[in-house]
Amino acid sequence: MLKRMRAALEKPPLYTKSKENIWNDSYISKQMLRAHLDPDCEGASRKLDFIERSVAWIKELVAPARYPALLDLGCGPGIYAERFAKAGYQVTGIDFSKSSIDYAAASAMRQGLHISYLCQDYLNMECKNIFDFGTMIYCDYGALSTSDRQIIMRKVYRHLRPGGKFLLDVYGMAQYNTFKEYRTWNLCDTGGFWCAEKYLELSGHYKYPDNVTLEQTSVISGNEIKTCYIWNTCFTKESLMQEARESGFLVCGIWGDVTGSPYRDDGPTIAILLEKEK
Repeated sequence: MLKRMRAALEKPPLYTKSKENIWNDSYISKQMLRAHLDPDCEGASRKLDFIERSVAWIKELVAPARYPALLDLGCGPGIYAERFAKAGYQVTGIDFSKSSIDYAAASAMRQGLHISYLCQDYLNMECKNIFDFGTMIYCDYGALSTSDRQIIMRKVYRHLRPGGKFLLDVYGMAQYNTFKEYRTWNLCDTGGFWCAEKYLELSGHYKYPDNVTLEQTSVISGNEIKTCYIWNTCFTKESLMQEARESGFLVCGIWGDVTGSPYRDDGPTIAILLEKEK
C-alpha cells in the first residue's frame, strides 16, 4: 500500500488520463451537480451574475435570429443551455455526466423548454445535426490534451454550417504564472467531496513545459486508490489564435472573457470567437 501511495503522489507524464471515469461515479457526480447549481460557487460553474451577463453579451454578439441552432459542449446541468433557449436559440447540449444530463432534461421539461440533451463524450459525439453556433465555456478547451483539442476542433468544424461561429474561453498566462507547485494531504474522517466514507486525500499541483498545469488528487479509501487528473493548458492570445487557424477557423474577435470584457495580456482568461469559412 505504501508503494501505491508513493506512486499516487508522483508527478505523472504529461496529459496522463484517469483510469476511472470518476465524474460518473454515483457519489462524486452528485457532489459535482451540487457545485454546478450553487449560484455563489465557482468550483464547477461560474457565478450566476457572470452567467447572466455572458448570455446577454453572447446573444448580441451572435444573434439567435441569424444563428439559431446552438451546440453547447460540456453543458453540465443546463445552466447556460436553459438561458440560451430562453434567449431564442434552438439548443442541443452535450455532456458525459449522466447525473448532469438527467437533471438538465428534467429541468427543461418542468419549464417547458425544448432543449435536446445528449449524454456523450463530446470527443466521440455522434450527432447528425449541423449547427449555426457552438459554445465551449468555462475553460473546458484547455483541460484537453493537445491531440484531444485537435479532435474537438475537427468535430466542431464538421458540425458547423459554412459561416457558423464557435465561441470558447481558456485560461491566460496569468493563470500559469501564478500557479504554485505543492504537495499536501488531508484526512477526511467523516467523508467529503470525493467519498462518503473516511478517506485520505493526497494532492499534487505541478507545472509542465508549454504552459501546462496539473491538479492531481488521489483518494485512498480502504484498500482502494483512485486518482483524478485535472490538466490545464494556458494560452497567450497568439498561441490560441494560431491553434484555431491551424484547425481551419477564421478568428473573428478576442476578449478577456465571455461577458465581452476587453482583452488584457495579464488577464486570467481569454475568449475567442471563431468562424468556419463560407
